[in-house]
Amino acid sequence: MTVQTPTPFRASPSPPEQVSFDRLELGQILGLYGRMVAAGEWRDYALSFLRDMAVFSVFRRAAEFPIYRIEKHPRLRSRQGMYSVIGMDGQVLKRGHELPVVLRVLERKLIRPVDD
Repeated sequence: MTVQTPTPFRASPSPPEQVSFDRLELGQILGLYGRMVAAGEWRDYALSFLRDMAVFSVFRRAAEFPIYRIEKHPRLRSRQGMYSVIGMDGQVLKRGHELPVVLRVLERKLIRPVDD
């Protein structure tokens, strides 16, 4: 009779050391950013990848506080949604499970009426 030793339980892989935007998410954010730069609304951006969240900050000028922050909190995925847009004053403008829906709060009419 052969005695087998039990296989030790393998824990799931350790959580990532930092949260980041994937290629699709970054493409959606940069698409909006490009349209807003072309319209003259935004001028600069910054990316921050932290342990519990990723942040895309938008600036009107390079040396001031961000006017908007697009944040990704994977920990909130099952609750109110992991994506949020935060205004300059810290107010949450939109939160949700799908990035394109959350980004709509930043869309403005980029075509301005022509004065006759």
